[in-house]
Amino acid sequence: MNWSDIGDAMFGGLPDYAEILVLVSNSVWAGAVLGLVGGLIGVFVMQRDMAFAVHGISELSFAGAAAALLFGFDVVTGSIVGSLIAAALIGVLGARARDRNSIIGVLMPFGLGLGVLFLSLYNGRSANRFSLLTGQIVSVQNAQLGWLIVICGFVLVALLMIWRPLRFDSLDPQSAAARGVPTVAVSLGFMLLLGLVVAVAVHIIGALLVMALVVTPAAAAARVTSGAIALPLLAAGFGLVSAVGGILLAVMGTLPVSPYITTLSFAIYVVCRALGARRGRVVRA
Repeated sequence: MNWSDIGDAMFGGLPDYAEILVLVSNSVWAGAVLGLVGGLIGVFVMQRDMAFAVHGISELSFAGAAAALLFGFDVVTGSIVGSLIAAALIGVLGARARDRNSIIGVLMPFGLGLGVLFLSLYNGRSANRFSLLTGQIVSVQNAQLGWLIVICGFVLVALLMIWRPLRFDSLDPQSAAARGVPTVAVSLGFMLLLGLVVAVAVHIIGALLVMALVVTPAAAAARVTSGAIALPLLAAGFGLVSAVGGILLAVMGTLPVSPYITTLSFAIYVVCRALGARRGRVVRA
């Protein structure tokens, strides 16, 4: 299913908006799940100052997906393999922030270059190539939705299992190490979970736009709260609203879904930033 199919449904004898939503129900569920988990894991991305790492992982995930497309393998599997390789390299070699940024700076152009090479050698449909960069959320099939839910469910459970040591290590790594927290294992585990989320996000919203659901919601939430419970809940809520709201707006409009998701996510951030600045002025006064 693509936008022409939805347009035919809207203007070709299916005036009921509910019937149109049936056509994109898988997309709505995919966006909801990805928005929730992306916003939740994004809290730790911001606390660990790893927004740059998300982009680095997405580039190698893009390369893995492009390689799978070229050689006839499953694109989601290729995306996951690329993401996990990038996450493992960043987690193992980038223990310190300076080293991490250097590793990411090396991986990003390498992954992007590989991806462009594989896509240039691919002779199939151009839409398949374009979707790796901007996503294909309006054409989510039942099998793809099932894998997305399974992967995001695994990430959510694993994240809850390491929540306390991960939060301790994210906020005060020196004290966490001194108290016996296995910081290397926690860091590597978090990076692998982040790699899985980025992989499914790349497949749905594209390598260029993944930060809109993994970084921006958490960054917005951090502007209005710092509570241990309120922050992740608000970030997950912002991710959900951005993803699902963007899809519903796209159904009513004529543009692809990605601009709606990114614009809505950015608008939420702007509002939260303004509210945070206003609250800061009131407190100082």
